[in-house]
Amino acid sequence: MLLLKLLSRLPLRILYALTDVLYLLVYRIGHFRQALSRANLQRSFPSKSESDIDSIARQSYHNAFDMIAEVVKGASMAPDEIRRRMQIRNLDILAPYLAKNQPVVLLASHHCNWEWLLLVSCLELKVSVDAVYKPLRVATIDRFMFETRSRFGSNPIAVKDFLLEVLKRRGSARIFALVADQTPPREEEKHWTRFLNQDTAFFVGADKIARIVRAPVFFVGIARTRRGYYEATLQLLAEPPYSGEGTDIIERYVHAAEAHITAHPADWLWMYRKWKYKKPLYA
Repeated sequence: MLLLKLLSRLPLRILYALTDVLYLLVYRIGHFRQALSRANLQRSFPSKSESDIDSIARQSYHNAFDMIAEVVKGASMAPDEIRRRMQIRNLDILAPYLAKNQPVVLLASHHCNWEWLLLVSCLELKVSVDAVYKPLRVATIDRFMFETRSRFGSNPIAVKDFLLEVLKRRGSARIFALVADQTPPREEEKHWTRFLNQDTAFFVGADKIARIVRAPVFFVGIARTRRGYYEATLQLLAEPPYSGEGTDIIERYVHAAEAHITAHPADWLWMYRKWKYKKPLYA
């Protein structure tokens, strides 16, 4: 962890140079998950040419390695620099809900830089931000990420504890933040739908949380304006009153995420194992 903290003190341009080398080693030479990325892209965009698929895959890897540099830098980056590099265009759309002491659910995806989005949300909003996360297998990196995410008051909560913590905190103005395109384990409850031209499983937790705490739900779409600079836009997906059960909220998220990824395909993690298993015949 000390090494990561020391690296975070380097200028971002130096970190980019380091991750550019990693990109060459991992993608160009090591071919890490190249076949997986191309297969994901071909199924998602069957009408695209092979050259288009290769171009998107190549740029997606390059963007992913840029994000490694940006995540490391996020551990020490000054607040004003974070605000300058990650801007939320219409954050004021949340004000009426928070003014009424109402919680809000924000749903992002593995698109652009969701880690800086968390940091800037904590800086710009005057309420607590509770962010769900999946603990990493390497303890040192997990601790580094936890401390980085907590820098400006965020409360990272492990996914297994998130619903319980939401219930404890539902009576106040706060943000519940989730990267909602994660793939649920086979044995967990899930919602099957069509996403990027294929049957896809999604967690149902975001839908349940919104209904339990009677919170409005927003999709957060991030766009890369240039290297190291992003703009995020909030899109209202649903607001109470809700029925007691249903999956229409997650369906709206799926449609919003798909449209955003289709518009900016190179900024999604195509090396990610989103489609780990097939939809059962009985589902």
